[in-house]
Amino acid sequence: MADPLLEVRDLAVTFHTANGPVEAVKGISYQLGRGEALAVLGESGSGKSVSASAIMNLLDMPPAEIVRGRILLDGRDLLDLSDEERRRINGARIAMIFQDPLAHLNPVYPVGWQIAETMTAHGRPRAEAQARALELVRRVGLPEPEAALAKYPHQFSGGQRQRLMIAMALALKPDILIADEPTTALDVTVQAEILKLLKELQAETGMGLLLITHDLGVVAEIADRVVVMNRGEIVETGRVAEVYADPRHPYTAKLLAAAPGKGAMHEPDAAGEPLLKVRGVSKLYGRFTGLHEASFDLMAGETLAVVGESGSGKSTLAKVLMRLEDANSGTAHYKGRDIIAMSPKALAGIRREIQMVFQDPTQSLNPRMSVFDLISEAWVIHPEILPKARWRERVAELLTEVGLAPEHMRRYPHQFSGGQRQRIAIARALALEPDLIVCDEAVSALDVSVQAQVVALLDRLRRERGIAFLFIAHDLALVRDFADHVMVMKGGRIVEKGTVRQVFEAPREAYTRALLAAGSHAVPEPEGIAAAL
Repeated sequence: MADPLLEVRDLAVTFHTANGPVEAVKGISYQLGRGEALAVLGESGSGKSVSASAIMNLLDMPPAEIVRGRILLDGRDLLDLSDEERRRINGARIAMIFQDPLAHLNPVYPVGWQIAETMTAHGRPRAEAQARALELVRRVGLPEPEAALAKYPHQFSGGQRQRLMIAMALALKPDILIADEPTTALDVTVQAEILKLLKELQAETGMGLLLITHDLGVVAEIADRVVVMNRGEIVETGRVAEVYADPRHPYTAKLLAAAPGKGAMHEPDAAGEPLLKVRGVSKLYGRFTGLHEASFDLMAGETLAVVGESGSGKSTLAKVLMRLEDANSGTAHYKGRDIIAMSPKALAGIRREIQMVFQDPTQSLNPRMSVFDLISEAWVIHPEILPKARWRERVAELLTEVGLAPEHMRRYPHQFSGGQRQRIAIARALALEPDLIVCDEAVSALDVSVQAQVVALLDRLRRERGIAFLFIAHDLALVRDFADHVMVMKGGRIVEKGTVRQVFEAPREAYTRALLAAGSHAVPEPEGIAAAL
């Protein structure tokens, strides 16, 4: 590239830990041109987010140390600049949107004030900043923009919060936008909208887009070139269509092979008595109906997927069944006993048999407990499961099953990536050997290869141990591969249900067809690759 906007040269980052130095990035180099979309693709722990944080000067040093390398913006090395000079560049010339917008939006200030602050911190007058904030909120497609400016982050959906993050990042019209997993937790329709918005904004402003992701479909949808990282090193780079059509490195080929949506659909067995029989379950929040008369059956050893957009009632259904929230009406008979009507004492007796894996492992894992303590806590509460002499051995087995190393049991949650923390949460749920696991977007943050590994593990447990899964997901390709039945929710109601084949091949509802149409392919179709080449 003759005149790159951004150039990373031989960047190496090491983290100094109690267990010795960890080389997170090992001498990587890449370039980003003006108006180009470059994707950095790789699994959790590959170093992609660390390298992006180094560009933005967001690494905590110590424990991190930039051992060597240069980061050039228009030929000027950012690593030679003072903190004050870097602050003037961040936001104005290089901006970043993060994977979890709720963690990066201040909960005590209205979003309009926060967007305006991005500009006033760089010397813009308050009145000009407020007018620009309104313009940005309109541009990113939020409804009722004037009213939205006065609201707080918790009053928006996940997709809307991501739009607010994009508005903040674009406030000063940066030359470079770094997007770190911007669509990981979003529904397929919202993901499609966000990707379309990013492409439109890039076309309007000519900014360079550096996309950090593990999602093969997102790369295929938006990127011009791709850099593939593994264990801190770049193993392959090139145009997206060329790399996808003819991967040169075994690691890239492994990622592409692990993409969901290519396996045979399950043909469920209809025999037997339901493990869980739900009838007419409703949940009201004041005048708002979160769940309206949900009814379905779940058999032992079956996977029932629940799909729908944010606010459709998927997570409300899960929380009601787990008795994390109380239903207003209806019954949910588990092995013949109504969960909804159970006393707290009776409910405690079946807690071991019904487990839940939450969407956000950062909030569901105690930061003060080591991985060993988090997983073995199940046996402290239920000592009949496993003698104490076998705890360490069993923790090692569970970590290995979910794609982590036995030595990870000594670490704490903050020492892992988001995807790695979710694997720990899954291992913790499996420790109790339950009969039913409710997975609320349990694999949405996992890399495709680890996702394939974990889903294969869950599928094996389903077959061998008869574990049933209520599988809440927005990844329709994954649902197609893993589920037996699919239930589609909209506005708190179940609008369609059937076998995977029925729903995917002959959807009855227009809403279901819209969801299926919005789901991006994990890997481009062969004709698409040929056209791109």
